[in-house]
Amino acid sequence: MDNLTKGKLFMKNDEEKFKQCREDAEKYYRTITTVWCPYLQDNVHFNAEGFEHLLFKSWNKNRSQAEQYTRLRLLHLAPDVVSKSHTLQEYDERPLLVRQKINSRWEQRMKIVRYYVFVAIIKTIRLKIVVKEIEGGNKFFYSLYPAWRIEKKLDGNNKKIFYSGNPEED
Repeated sequence: MDNLTKGKLFMKNDEEKFKQCREDAEKYYRTITTVWCPYLQDNVHFNAEGFEHLLFKSWNKNRSQAEQYTRLRLLHLAPDVVSKSHTLQEYDERPLLVRQKINSRWEQRMKIVRYYVFVAIIKTIRLKIVVKEIEGGNKFFYSLYPAWRIEKKLDGNNKKIFYSGNPEED
């Protein structure tokens, strides 16, 4: 088998692995409705917006397949983290234009949006779970990701580092 054929076979296997992971994650996600959060003293809803955010950075803007795969593989940990969270790690509140369906059409409205971030270490994986609340609505699962570190690039911009290759730091 030549290198080109090996490369195509590897890519095909990766694509199948990703599709299976996405299917499994979506099936699992549908089984979760709400999870009680001790810190918030409220239920956290697992709605379509949370799953969609794992796949898209913002409306109509996909995440890379590698980023989606990482998040989907960790999804099964989210309900456990939410249900055991007694401490808030980060909090953000800001007015934002929010896309909402009103009278059968999509409109943008200014609303106060709150983000509650919980950090957990599970089996050597440090991850962040984000719960979002839009003024007047329920708190819902919004995102999860491995807690990466930020490194300054030579041009002064920040760069997200998922894995440094150093087992002591990863």
